[in-house]
Amino acid sequence: MSSPIHFSSAVRRTPLAAVAAFLVTAGFTAGASAQEAATPVAPQAAPQTLKEVVVTANPLGSDLNDMVAPVSTLGGDALAVRQASTLGETLNSLPGVTSTYFGPNASRPIIRGLDGDRIKVLQNGGSTLDASTLSYDHAVPIDPLVAEKIEVVRGPAALMYGGSAIGGVVNVIDNRIPRDPITGVSGAADVSGTIGGDKGRNASGLIEAGNGQFAVHADAFVRQTSDLKIPGFARSGNLRATQPLPEGESEAYGKIPNTNAHQEGGAMGGAYTWTDGFVGANFSTYRNDYGTPAEADARIKMRQDRYAVEGEARNLSNNTGGFIEAVKGKFSYTDYEHREIEDGETGTIFKNHGWDARLEATHGKIGNMTGVIGTQFGHTNFSALGEEAFVPSTATDNAAIFVFEEMPLVASGDLKLNLGGRLDHSSVKASANGNDRFTDANRSFNAGSASAGLLWKLDPVWSVTTNLSYTERAPTFYELYANGPHLATGSYEVGDPNANKERATSLDLGVRFKQGAHSGSLSGYYSRFQNYLALVNSGSFRDAEGNVVAAGSDGALPELQYLGVPATLYGFEAEGKTRLLQKMLTTSDTLDFEARADYVHGENRNTGEALPRLSPLRLGGALVYGAGPWGARMDVNWNARQSRVPSGDTPTDAYTTLGVALTYKLKVSGVQTLFYVRGDNLTNQEARSATSILRDIAPLPGRSVKIGMRTSF
Repeated sequence: MSSPIHFSSAVRRTPLAAVAAFLVTAGFTAGASAQEAATPVAPQAAPQTLKEVVVTANPLGSDLNDMVAPVSTLGGDALAVRQASTLGETLNSLPGVTSTYFGPNASRPIIRGLDGDRIKVLQNGGSTLDASTLSYDHAVPIDPLVAEKIEVVRGPAALMYGGSAIGGVVNVIDNRIPRDPITGVSGAADVSGTIGGDKGRNASGLIEAGNGQFAVHADAFVRQTSDLKIPGFARSGNLRATQPLPEGESEAYGKIPNTNAHQEGGAMGGAYTWTDGFVGANFSTYRNDYGTPAEADARIKMRQDRYAVEGEARNLSNNTGGFIEAVKGKFSYTDYEHREIEDGETGTIFKNHGWDARLEATHGKIGNMTGVIGTQFGHTNFSALGEEAFVPSTATDNAAIFVFEEMPLVASGDLKLNLGGRLDHSSVKASANGNDRFTDANRSFNAGSASAGLLWKLDPVWSVTTNLSYTERAPTFYELYANGPHLATGSYEVGDPNANKERATSLDLGVRFKQGAHSGSLSGYYSRFQNYLALVNSGSFRDAEGNVVAAGSDGALPELQYLGVPATLYGFEAEGKTRLLQKMLTTSDTLDFEARADYVHGENRNTGEALPRLSPLRLGGALVYGAGPWGARMDVNWNARQSRVPSGDTPTDAYTTLGVALTYKLKVSGVQTLFYVRGDNLTNQEARSATSILRDIAPLPGRSVKIGMRTSF
């Protein structure tokens, strides 16, 4: 291993140093919207075609159709109608994206079969600290109610965001720090309720105001849900047959007990804006009190407070001799805590607080090449206190430098090359704090990532993409130092303090088609991991104190160990849309057909055994009708049986779900309102997710109907 990079303790541990660096860059330059006219009720006008710029996968802000990496976006009316209680379920069924589904209150995105610390969840491109990667019952403290747009990068994005993005990135974008000038007052409100399912009652609102230079933003949300309704028994037929309940206990039927929740939060922010940039800050807070299906009397009370500073200055060429085109920076500090409560008593307290700073500069052209250079620093303190703490207190420091370059290979720009690299240094220090299960320890890692991608536009309709990447991920504190009973997984987890970096070489190939109302894409991928850090069943059993015991004895827990194994994942994603009919009932109505499919195969190359919790083949089709302000959609989704599972896991049956959505847009005097009705699983099909660790005790929701409206002015 190469010698570690050393950073002064002042920079490493003091967020003010990062803030100071950010403020210097934000002050390069400063410089000095008409309101939409009110209109009566009218049919929906033909929308103006605008480029959808995606920055998560390309810091140069390329158009969605010019991206090398496979990217999906969800925003606007589609996001409003699709929103679920969790981030994972909101994105579930996007091509290549599934969810961990630990009941209706905790669900993290899975991308191409990878989850946990291999998927980076961002807020406005910046890190947000929580404990969601540590355990499946820990919720992501980001509510889709306040999101304006969500960007999903499928495949390795470690080049820009480090090893924890080795599988992909989910970026939740809001306007809590206004980035563009605001003139006047605007706002939005969203209210909805669900019949069946989790019987959710949701409300959110935001207001923004500005004078063209100074802009302010405020938002708030609240969500209340009841115990989840399901079409049959909570426990699967196999589990009821092989592990009958003790005499006197009855099977849960029709709903899953202890799955109700109350979530609330909000934010206030402001910014100074000018034609070529902005600088601003905001404070946001999130609260969540929810039950988990795994334990009848266990609840989690979660709190997160986050402070963020962000700024950008563009068109700096005249002030920098053409060397720097733009500079952007962001800094955030997060204070996170959640308490696990059983029978009214606090059992374990998880805390995570720290800061993250990021600085990017877009340089001027070097020949035909444009690009971004950047750096990122962070520090976190994590602690788990209580009888059920299965990881020690840890302090983690991170520092990185990265570069991303883009260059056309032909004069027309139809053949484009992307190149980039990133170097990360991290150190993890564990403290036993008097707990006999842990010891004081310290590890440090240097990790590197590099990628090369091509976009080739064959003609105005067809384009081909390919991307080759090598990524490294340093093991997390829990992969290194876990040692204790983990009730969410029903096991005794043991880390590997000598674990090495996880390494992967990945290849993506894709083809895209777009002509008028017709479009489609197909991507295939292959990832070969060296030292894939897997949680493997050792075959032994331990009690809660860590003593080795016989299988079947009172309190025996299967021992799961983090081990580095060679692994392979490959699969594909496809989606398409075609115009079937138009001008059927009116002069402007349309009928489209949309289709999507994905599949992932993963295995341990040493044993040939399947990797855990992989989604089976999924196929989906939808008919989409539009006529002026009216819209309608009918979805049919099929999930194949998943029988290829590792030892100790149970297979899941195939299932088909039916969904319908109706929308109507009304515009009166500058106020636009979207009314929507969405029905999910209308056939009340019993469905169990192959990607959920609770597949045998927590099926997916039964029939539900959501009714809502979103108003903006």
